[in-house]
Amino acid sequence: MTRMSELLKRLVEGGIEVTNDIKKVMIETDIELFSDYDCEPFYSDRPIPFTETELGEVKTISAPHMIVTLLHYMELLEAQEVIIVGSKGGYLAALVAQLIGEKGIVRVLDTCSNVISHSKQRLTHWPTIEFRELESIEVSPVAFPGEFDRVLITGNIEELPDWITARISDAGFVIAPLGPSSNQHLMKIEKQGDHLLPTNLGPVCFGSLESEKNEDQYISPIELAELLELVIQTCQELEIIEEDEINQLQDIIAELYFLPDDLPPVGEGGIPISSHPMFKSLIEKSDSFIRFWPILQVILHPIIRQIGFENWIFDDFESLE
Repeated sequence: MTRMSELLKRLVEGGIEVTNDIKKVMIETDIELFSDYDCEPFYSDRPIPFTETELGEVKTISAPHMIVTLLHYMELLEAQEVIIVGSKGGYLAALVAQLIGEKGIVRVLDTCSNVISHSKQRLTHWPTIEFRELESIEVSPVAFPGEFDRVLITGNIEELPDWITARISDAGFVIAPLGPSSNQHLMKIEKQGDHLLPTNLGPVCFGSLESEKNEDQYISPIELAELLELVIQTCQELEIIEEDEINQLQDIIAELYFLPDDLPPVGEGGIPISSHPMFKSLIEKSDSFIRFWPILQVILHPIIRQIGFENWIFDDFESLE
């Protein structure tokens, strides 16, 4: 049994639906072809980076359980045309292309030229996959054909842009993580007649589709507290958190709400990151919620990267699953 087969078996045992078609294409598609980084965490059901942009942003491929979930909700059929907004290194496009067959077509859109270049290099000999660079998620690509039957958006946005909603075909739909950067829901927006019908598929946390515009914006104690509340909510819905673990996190949340508003940003003011009031309790009590640390990592990842100790905190828990 291959490592991917073993991973998919664990996902099924954990209650995630993996169809035979999805299982087949994931087993036959090497994740290592799509990333410049170590892919070992992928086999522990964790997201992995695939490239770094000129701005220093690390772009990631979603964890396998999320890849499977997205493919399942797309309800893909032979010969369909599928639009993917947000490349994910080309890995997702490769899976979709195999699921819809040689008569289908995958059109990948991304706002980052580095990401487009990376993905094209990985998929040079895939004739049914096309790439286009977007000026912005809000701006329709020039001379982009037809109505949209299936659209998958792989980064968070507040709401669907008009150029997408206006062109969804009847009975077609969009799958997208909608909401602010800290708290999104995976939504299915389906067109029925003249109406767009939303279906909430559950809470998620995706990175932004757009490049970060302002590197000087820092998270506040209250914003971090709200993120930790999202961690509790997510873990409760997945039924993977115990009462004592909830209490530990709620203690940290309470401390954050009582911190002063004029704290220096993390990494400034001469305060070591490990001693900063915003993160000290989280670090000191981390042994109390080891089991769901991967979820905590995913939700806090943008903040961890922003303050410059991503490797420190990730390496401490590298062996955990």
